[in-house]
Amino acid sequence: MFQKGEYVIHGNNGACFIEDVSHLDIPGSDRNRLYYVLQPLGTRESKIYSPVDNNKVYIRKILTRKEAEALLEEIPDIEQIWIPNEKLREEKYKEVMKACDCRQWIGMMKTLYFKRRQRMAQGRKFTAVDERYLREAEERLYGELSLSFGLERREMEQKIIGCFQKAEEQRYLRHAGE
Repeated sequence: MFQKGEYVIHGNNGACFIEDVSHLDIPGSDRNRLYYVLQPLGTRESKIYSPVDNNKVYIRKILTRKEAEALLEEIPDIEQIWIPNEKLREEKYKEVMKACDCRQWIGMMKTLYFKRRQRMAQGRKFTAVDERYLREAEERLYGELSLSFGLERREMEQKIIGCFQKAEEQRYLRHAGE
């Protein structure tokens, strides 16, 4: 069970602050059931009431700074996720987002980051589906890691983009040596 004052990743809501763990006094709610009262970091004006015993929504602690540092070191080795069939690709993206796993988000982001650069170099537009899932993964990853590192979201974004550029350079050097 999580405690009041902790930050967690809550399903599709991303990073949230636990404002309280209590019984709800709201008409229609089970007054004997414990709930997390969550404040999503992206939308300060909303609250989420999530039952403590809810098995349908994935919830986990945010990464510690040490775990986040190790994750950034792994970026060059994290496999990309690419499926040529657009319908199957969107299903895979949905699975990745639902898993709430930073490594999977990075794999998808790396794929889409490189794909967008490739398409732009060819004078082609980035697809709306790819753009939507890239933005969603960025929001979640930058939000979580900015908390882990104690950085502003924009600083975290620049740090991760730098890691992606380093990964691209390493990929280029590997292919040039073959």
